[in-house]
Amino acid sequence: MSDLPRKAVTRTAKLAALPLGFAGRATWGLGKRIGGKSAELVAREVQQRTADQLFKTLGELKGGAMKLGQALSVFESALPEEIAGPYRAALTKLQEAAPPLPARTVHGVLAERIGEDWREYFLEFEDTPAAAASIGQVHRAVWHDGREVAVKVQYPGAGEALLSDLTQLSRFARLLGPLVPGMDIKPLIKELRDRVSEELDYELEARAQQEHAAEFEDDPDVVIPQVVHQSDQVLVTEWIDGIPLSEVIAEGTAEQRDRAGQLLARFLFSGPARTGLLHADPHPGNFRLLPPAAENAEHTEDGGLAEEDDGSMGSWRLGVLDFGTVDRLPGGLPRNIGDSLRLTLEGDAAGVYGLLREEGFVKESIDLEPDAVLDYLLPIIEPTQVEEFTFSRGWIREQAARIADPRSPAHQLGRQLNLPPSYVLIHRVTLSTIGVLCQLGATVRLRDELEAWLPGFLAEEGTEYAEEEGEQEGEPVQA
Repeated sequence: MSDLPRKAVTRTAKLAALPLGFAGRATWGLGKRIGGKSAELVAREVQQRTADQLFKTLGELKGGAMKLGQALSVFESALPEEIAGPYRAALTKLQEAAPPLPARTVHGVLAERIGEDWREYFLEFEDTPAAAASIGQVHRAVWHDGREVAVKVQYPGAGEALLSDLTQLSRFARLLGPLVPGMDIKPLIKELRDRVSEELDYELEARAQQEHAAEFEDDPDVVIPQVVHQSDQVLVTEWIDGIPLSEVIAEGTAEQRDRAGQLLARFLFSGPARTGLLHADPHPGNFRLLPPAAENAEHTEDGGLAEEDDGSMGSWRLGVLDFGTVDRLPGGLPRNIGDSLRLTLEGDAAGVYGLLREEGFVKESIDLEPDAVLDYLLPIIEPTQVEEFTFSRGWIREQAARIADPRSPAHQLGRQLNLPPSYVLIHRVTLSTIGVLCQLGATVRLRDELEAWLPGFLAEEGTEYAEEEGEQEGEPVQA
């Protein structure tokens, strides 16, 4: 597969085959059960086969299909190990690579968007892409001033493919539900579709990245590459080396996992406070763990990841890529998030319930028991109750199972909650980041980051909650 399938009939046929495959496997599963296999074992086999077909198709198509695959990939840690294990490698591939465009196509885009003399801008240009994503691929090059750069080239026809894929995927979103227990996939697809125009606009992406780069310049913990050149469908930024987060997840040491997790949490909460923007695409392919010196970035002879000679990880930094999707939060993360967290930790059931009502998380037509709402929230915010918390696949699976089980009180209550539109992206980014922390198995001092960056988390005298006018409508909360 060397080119982006752009014809609607080709893409639609591939995606349309997915639900047919699901139906066929369900019939196969019924036959197995009649033949004597247990329902649980058959369900796992069906889910495994479904995942294999789904991620293979998403990876080949790029576009919106791969975008959904990347969004889902950060939640694989919520799946039972016997199901998640066999296709974890396929998910990692979605995060880091995809079938590349031919060099002639890339050259054509560069000639059209930069000019026929585009090669004069570069001292070197590697035709083989260093990475590929949902709507573009990245080539390593040397800019005319000698700087190593990353050249991001948008796939021709990516916009149409993105919209077509997500529209088609939304039609059978319910069939994808079993892949990630406790998560309603339809709102996720809708939110991804709503962001299409922003992600295709490299001018917006360049602006968001440059704002971050300016704010985090010389930061001891976070590295944002500077923007070098931008034109329609082409974005050139400084190149940064480092260990891809997917590699840290796969084979990193405990110290590297913890450092990456701490910095990821720090960037999640400090970014909006410092820039008024929320990086909204937190899958492992968009992050690098950067050693303090170039020589330490090399791998060890046995294939492991190198550390500093003294074993300290304190000077390692987090490199952040891809600002195509951001949420604009001029005042930083909403204070109500911090207020709600604090009240929940204080056990103030009435206070947190009142605040959730004011913000539209509980509609006026719904009446819930405040104590039941508190019981629903406390397990989810367990990482904020202690000085440091070890995120794990087991913990997130426990949370997913609690919310996904139709017999549980948490499931019944969750179905009655509402997610206001202004919180949709924040909600997804937070969940995705937690998913990555669980993949890392990182021990993180989350409270430190909340106290430093989240408005309202620390109590202030005279705090009053202003009720917003009007009722906000949104999506049901099921994750």
